[in-house]
Amino acid sequence: MMTSRIGRVVAASAATAVATLGVTVANPAPASAAMTICYNTSQAGSFAGIAGQAASIWNNATTNLTLSANCGSNLRIYQITGGGSYAIRTSLGNGRVYIDTQQAQQYSPLRIMTHEIGHILGLPDNYNGNCSLLMSGGSAGTSCTNPYPSTTEANRVSNLFAGTRAAERAEGSGSAVFRDSWPAVAATVG
Repeated sequence: MMTSRIGRVVAASAATAVATLGVTVANPAPASAAMTICYNTSQAGSFAGIAGQAASIWNNATTNLTLSANCGSNLRIYQITGGGSYAIRTSLGNGRVYIDTQQAQQYSPLRIMTHEIGHILGLPDNYNGNCSLLMSGGSAGTSCTNPYPSTTEANRVSNLFAGTRAAERAEGSGSAVFRDSWPAVAATVG
């Protein structure tokens, strides 16, 4: 009986101290709350529609995040010519994706877009040539058109955005440049 009274006194003292210091204690968002990643296609040119398809693929494959068009600029998508497609992640869910029009003539543009967005969502390259793995990129060859993340890849992204696995979240959240996912366009010998 004395122990429970001491516990109540300590709890009341702690609450008073927190209120006196002006500290606000917030309840964390529920695990089911999805983070919204706003992507901007104003510079995506002919790839704007493909960006929408890729966003839909990620939205259907994952939990804890929603990719939404033109509501901000967490993710900017650019159309370029030459130099190869690549992604620059500035932090988890933020960065830029560059889609090369020349590569998109050789490889599936939807696979390229979904793959590069995967980097922004925290996934690394996996050059194993397996077409069923989205992050194998161009190593799966030009005949591979699979734009869908595997269950393992989708679960990894869901976990990174869950906010419950701090070590994994930190691992996938740093700045990084992802180049060379797609082999160079073959030069024409004249």
